[in-house]
Amino acid sequence: MTEELQLTDIQGNIVQAYGRANFIFARYFFLKINDGEKGREFLSCILPSITTAQLWKNISGNLQRPTVTTNIAMSYKGLEALELPLASLNGFPKEFVMGMQLRKDILGDDGVSDPANWDEIWRQDVHVWLSINGQSKETIEERYQLIASYVEQTQGGVEILFGNKGEAGQTDLPYQDASAIFENGKPTAKEHFGYRDGISDPVFQGQNDSSDRVLGRGKLMRDGSWKPLATGEFILGHPDEAMEYPKAPTPANLAKNGTFMVYRKLHENVGSFNKFIEEHGKDYPGGKELLAAKFSGRWRDNGAPVTKVASQEQKDEWDKIFYSEDTTDVQRKKMLTDFNYNDDLSGSKCPLSAHTRRTNPRGSLEFGQDGAFDTPGALTNRRRILRRGLPYGKVDDLTKDDGEHGIVFMALNASIERQFEFVQQQWVNYGNDFKEGNDKEVLLGNHQINPPSKVVHPVDPDSDDAPYFIGRIPRLVETRGGEYFFVPSMTALSMIADGIIDPT
Repeated sequence: MTEELQLTDIQGNIVQAYGRANFIFARYFFLKINDGEKGREFLSCILPSITTAQLWKNISGNLQRPTVTTNIAMSYKGLEALELPLASLNGFPKEFVMGMQLRKDILGDDGVSDPANWDEIWRQDVHVWLSINGQSKETIEERYQLIASYVEQTQGGVEILFGNKGEAGQTDLPYQDASAIFENGKPTAKEHFGYRDGISDPVFQGQNDSSDRVLGRGKLMRDGSWKPLATGEFILGHPDEAMEYPKAPTPANLAKNGTFMVYRKLHENVGSFNKFIEEHGKDYPGGKELLAAKFSGRWRDNGAPVTKVASQEQKDEWDKIFYSEDTTDVQRKKMLTDFNYNDDLSGSKCPLSAHTRRTNPRGSLEFGQDGAFDTPGALTNRRRILRRGLPYGKVDDLTKDDGEHGIVFMALNASIERQFEFVQQQWVNYGNDFKEGNDKEVLLGNHQINPPSKVVHPVDPDSDDAPYFIGRIPRLVETRGGEYFFVPSMTALSMIADGIIDPT
């Protein structure tokens, strides 16, 4: 068992998903460091504003939520610009050193998603990522102006980069705003395709409330129970699921309690999605809502897992229990997360191409039910990622793909290559592990016109029904920008700011 986490040393967005804590607005912006000394001075100024994991609770253990949060991370080029010693820089993993654009072939960022087509800001060197999350737009603007004043004090040593796109057609904004999607004046947990999002984020050792949330979110054990994942899958300097320490730079204090972050701006082609489910929904057994559920692995309205709720009739009965006044919030969470695919190995209920199944197979990829490992998902547990981020923009016309709307996707993991890149390359854009050859995951796959993408929805092997073939899948999500970042601990931030990183 991992020792108790040093929450005052860990940045808050690692341990806490801000969106679920009512921080429904966010602003992301990016800096370039033109002078290393001035850059370190800027870090010293902003350090007191950085939100740690400890701020969520006071000395009595009661919730003490700040009005606004601030977090920071650096690209490899940013660490170079801050003049870290070469020996420390050489210790970072190769995928982080290369950066996202040079990994485009691995990620499937081709065609419209090629970096040549990304927003203007990504055509320049991005050194620092900053995020502000708040419960109101006013608190975010106030914190942004404070940080902008620190940048101004550097007299050109640090600059805020322009080139973000805005809802009104702007192409040269100094920030990327994001927000929960509102319906009838109230924030929702949905994204622009209409799916409820962020249901099964991983739970790892050391999180304060892991015992309340571990069902379906930790690692599946042989007896069907769930346990928190090893801390080292997500935070450097701690043992991972292999009982090893993740690859990290030296000195140890530079890496410990930090992590790596994947930042991706993903545009959603809402018109293509709606047209696609309308066309196929006319012929699909169960109609378009069941088809949409099969694409995701969850029903759109409330996230009911399709492997347990595989028809509209079952959904109606499930909803009666889910929305009943006698059902507690804890019971509802269990209904949403506490499941596996042991009774659905063929994919007749939840297709093997479904988004949630591809990105978290829940132990269903082992050969047979009596495997050699203590956990059915011993190998897939090494592929889990912490998801952060919010939707951006709004959809004015549900029949069109244009406009400025999508998801700001952020993934936190101890190894970008082993976790995020593996899932993106092998499970999203390739299906061999799921015995589906080259068939891609429907929602996120980099679908091509030639050859056209297809998936097959299996049926119960004991039935006389025929599998349902779905062809000519359009590209529903396009990459519009992104980079790999290192999220330092508070100790590491102080060391970088003071210029005292010593790899010897």
